Amino acid sequence: MPVFKRRYRSGVTVWRYLFSAPGSTATDRRLVQEVGFASKQEAIDAEAKRRTEELQKYELSKAGATTVAAALPTTFAMLLQEFFRQHAEEKLAPKTIERYRELAAYLAPELLAMPLGEITPLHLNREWNRLLKSGGHHRKTKEARPLSAKTVRSVAGLVSSVFVRAQKWGLVSSNPVTHTEPPVPKKHRGIALTPAQQALAFASATGPWCMATFLEFAAATGARRGEILALRWSDIQDGRAIITRSLTQTRQVLEFEGTKTERPRDVRVPASALITLEAHRKRQNEFREQFGPAYRKDLDLIFANQDGTSLRPNSVSSAVSLLFRRLGLPTAEVYAHAIRPRR
Repeated sequence: MPVFKRRYRSGVTVWRYLFSAPGSTATDRRLVQEVGFASKQEAIDAEAKRRTEELQKYELSKAGATTVAAALPTTFAMLLQEFFRQHAEEKLAPKTIERYRELAAYLAPELLAMPLGEITPLHLNREWNRLLKSGGHHRKTKEARPLSAKTVRSVAGLVSSVFVRAQKWGLVSSNPVTHTEPPVPKKHRGIALTPAQQALAFASATGPWCMATFLEFAAATGARRGEILALRWSDIQDGRAIITRSLTQTRQVLEFEGTKTERPRDVRVPASALITLEAHRKRQNEFREQFGPAYRKDLDLIFANQDGTSLRPNSVSSAVSLLFRRLGLPTAEVYAHAIRPRR
């Protein structure tokens, strides 16, 4: 049964569930998990409900596949669906797909309903301006609010990608986005922390038990957040970190995949960081003994929960951002890779 118990040093016991998402394979294993249940039965009930939901989504995705002789897209909404089905879901990373769907949700229904051949650069410029003025909404009140220039430009990038794909499919003769003027976001320059600020951040780190070591390792290596969270002890060899994969998060699903460049690389780890890692490993071994057979030693993760399971990348980023705000520190360039999600 995919339900596990976690007991903290404070004496508090919580339950969690973990299972492979429908459609996962041995080489492409996607995990679905949630933690924080007060009882075993509560975790079992939640797991059963979630498993049913994931299975329904998987079946719907399979049923949505079109046949070769299916009717061709005629509206932008139909083209967008075809883009996700025939291109994004086949070739892009899950995190990228999730972000694309978030961006697509901002598009006006009127634009989505338009025939492909009638969409002009003027229509799209109107859409960029609408998004800048009232494209979003407040979470609590649901009232309209402006979108940032960066988000609107990302929406324009998605629309452009969809039309590029439509050109390759022979559905349109040109890409109208190329003749539009999406907003240009302001560039923000990262400010590196001073040694004193770094020491303050390490000493004040809160969140996951290993946050201080995570920050020091990120500062020492410059590796990306997901790459660090995917590192195994077997990846530390002769004073170097061999980076071959990254941990990504989409909603509740965690999965390991290739690096952003899809090329393995090795990074030198300074002696001071290696010493910190050794102390970190001793404490992790204490957790390993505490959890016994329930500890996920098969994952061999350097940075993990107390029971050896994967940390959630988004939670780590939130903890880092909260820490920096609490200490009044700038978003340091030295931590840019650790904070930035993989796209």
